[in-house]
Amino acid sequence: MGRHRPAPVEPLDVQAAYAAHGAELYRFALRQLGDGGAAQDVVQEVFLRAWRASGSFDPQLASLRTWLFAIARNVVVDEARRFAVRPWQRQLTDDATQDAPAVAPADEHLVDVWVVEEALRRVSEEHRTAIVQTHLRGRPYGEVAAELGVPVGTVRSRVFYGLKALRLALDEMGVEP
Repeated sequence: MGRHRPAPVEPLDVQAAYAAHGAELYRFALRQLGDGGAAQDVVQEVFLRAWRASGSFDPQLASLRTWLFAIARNVVVDEARRFAVRPWQRQLTDDATQDAPAVAPADEHLVDVWVVEEALRRVSEEHRTAIVQTHLRGRPYGEVAAELGVPVGTVRSRVFYGLKALRLALDEMGVEP
């Protein structure tokens, strides 16, 4: 009787999401692929995937913007792989691709940073601290253990289980390796 029912998931307002994030997603895809037509296809695919998976979007896990960019990152990777397998397709659709800018790894890195930050918010404070200090800041386990006042084995355990939790959080956010 006293069971708590989860609140119904609101359907994604694709039009509002597109108005808020469509242009930024297009610029991201254009910088990554260097092809306006492919960038338009990416944005269209992002919103199609978002609409189809709108039931899995949880604003407690990630912001709409981060969720859409995680989808965009996956779509850009798919598109880049498609062009790598069939480079002749790109030449058929746009002769200007010969002069296209190179893929901007800094843009992809920025999206990766946003996604990892969102995922890190999902792990416990102890795990997050251990991961950030050892993996992201490159500090030795012993130094971190001394600072936290715990044995080195505890820091190693927190990193191990924290990374497992982080992988799970990334999976829940729809991030593909």
